[in-house]
Amino acid sequence: MHKSDTTIEYVEPGSVADEAGLVKGDKLLKINGHEIHDILEYRYLVSEYEITLEVEKKDGTIEVITAESNYEDPGIEFREGLIDEAQSCTNKCIFCFIDQLPKGMRETVYFKDDDTRLSFLQGNYVTLTNMSDEELDRLISMHVSPINVSVHTTNPELRCKMLHNRFAGKCFDIMKKFRDSGIYMNCQIVLCPDINDKEELDRTLYDLASLYPNVNSVSVVPVGLTRYREGLYPLTPFDRNSSLETIRRVEEIQNEFYEKFGTRLVYLSDEFYVNAGLPVPPSDVYEGFPQIENGVGLMASMQEEFDEAIKLVPKRKYSRTVMMATGEIAYDFINALAKRTELAADGLKTDVYAIKNDFFGGGVTVSGLVTGGDIIKQLKDKPKADILTIPQCMLRDGEDVFLDDTTISDVECELGMKVVTVMNDGYDFVEKLIGSKLEF
Repeated sequence: MHKSDTTIEYVEPGSVADEAGLVKGDKLLKINGHEIHDILEYRYLVSEYEITLEVEKKDGTIEVITAESNYEDPGIEFREGLIDEAQSCTNKCIFCFIDQLPKGMRETVYFKDDDTRLSFLQGNYVTLTNMSDEELDRLISMHVSPINVSVHTTNPELRCKMLHNRFAGKCFDIMKKFRDSGIYMNCQIVLCPDINDKEELDRTLYDLASLYPNVNSVSVVPVGLTRYREGLYPLTPFDRNSSLETIRRVEEIQNEFYEKFGTRLVYLSDEFYVNAGLPVPPSDVYEGFPQIENGVGLMASMQEEFDEAIKLVPKRKYSRTVMMATGEIAYDFINALAKRTELAADGLKTDVYAIKNDFFGGGVTVSGLVTGGDIIKQLKDKPKADILTIPQCMLRDGEDVFLDDTTISDVECELGMKVVTVMNDGYDFVEKLIGSKLEF
C-alpha cells in the first residue's frame, strides 16, 4: 500500500468532528484504535454509534476524543480524497480507449484508474487484476458492496490475452469469493468483434448468471475505436450485421434469464440498436436502468420522460430558435424529439446538427466524446439561433470544459450564441427548448 495521508482539509460546521474540536490541518491517526489506510477503511471504522478518534493537532500534540456519531459520518473531508493514492491500471488492454487518445491533452486524461475504492464510491469499473490477497481479504472483511467489475470474458486464457496481463484470468475466481461473502457486483463487457463475442459472449453471460443474484446486472458495450491506433492491436468496429447478430444472441439469452430469474440481467448499450438500424427497446426492458451510466438505456429513459413532459407544454405562441448539437449516433433520436417539441410549442424552431468527431476520428460517434473545437468548426457558418444546446455529457464532470480543453465560453464567443447544457432527461430537454419550466 502507498503511504496514507489523513490530514483534514475540511470540517463540516455543526458536525461531530466540529463539536469535537477538529479543524483543518489536524491529522486523524486512529479510529477506535485502528490505523486508517484509505477512505473505505475510514468509512467502515466510523460506522459505529460511538467512536474514539486519535488526532495529531496542528501543533504536534496528540488528543484522544470519544464522541457519539450515531452511525453517521463525523463530517470530515481529507486533503487526499481517497486518503491513499488512487491505484492505476497495470493492464495493457487491446481495446483501451486511453491508449487511443491523441497526444497533447491534459495529463489527467491519460490516467487509467483501476481502484476498487473508486468502484464503490463513484461507480468506476475495475478489472480486479492489481489486488493482493491482503487487499482482497480486507475488502471482504469490510463487506464493500457493490463492486463494479470490468469482466469482458470469463475465459481465463482469453482474458489474459485481452488485458495483456498474465494474472487477469483469476477474475472469475475472485468474483466467486465475492459471491460467497455476500458482496454484490455489477459487470461490464466491452465487446470486440471476433474476439470475445459470439460463443465467447454466450459463455461469459452464462458464467456470470451462475453468480446471480450477487451479479445483479451486466452491460454489453461495443469497443470504441479512434483514429489513433498506430501500433495497437488490430480491431474492427461493429457494423450493421455484427450488431444484429449480437442483439439476436443477447435477446435469446435475456429471454432465458427472464424465464429463470425474473430478470433479463444483461443489457445492451444503445449503440448496438442504432448500428443495426433498430429502435431501442422500451423502458421496461431495462428494468430500472441499472446500467444507465454505461450508456445502456439512455434513449429509452429519455424517451419515457419526454413522452410525459411533452403533454405539459403550455399552449401559447412561442418565438424562439434553438440550435442543437449532438453526436452522430444520437442524431435521429434527438431530431425526432425536437420536431415533436416544435409541434407542441407553436412558433418554436429547432435545427439539430450531428457533429462529426474529427478530434478522435475513427468510429467515435457518441455525444459524450464530442469536443468544443469540432462544434465551433462545424457550426460557425450556420445561421445563428437564440441558444445552442449541448448534452451535459459532452463536458468533463463538474466543469464547463470539453475533452479538448475548449470551454463553454470559447464556444459562445466563437459562435456568438449562448450555450445551454441539457441533461439526459426528457423533462429538462423540453424545458430547455421552450425556455421555461413545466407546470406539473
